[in-house]
Amino acid sequence: MKIQVRYFASLREALGASEMVDAAEGSSVGVLRDLLIARGGRHAEVLTRGRAVRCAVNQHMCADETVLAAGDELAFFPPVTGG
Repeated sequence: MKIQVRYFASLREALGASEMVDAAEGSSVGVLRDLLIARGGRHAEVLTRGRAVRCAVNQHMCADETVLAAGDELAFFPPVTGG
């Protein structure tokens, strides 16, 4: 399934504004984050599990256990962002 992944603040500076990612049906936010980390490079650096990163699915804050559906928008951002 295709998931639109968007990045904000410092994550956007490192990874760009957004990308489409293929994920297996029933994948959770945590599984998709791990998939991105496994790419290595900048993805691994800014999304690593030791770094505080917030997430939202379809503009609603969520946890790593949130299950994604085809066409969802997943956003990653640091805990504090400017307006």
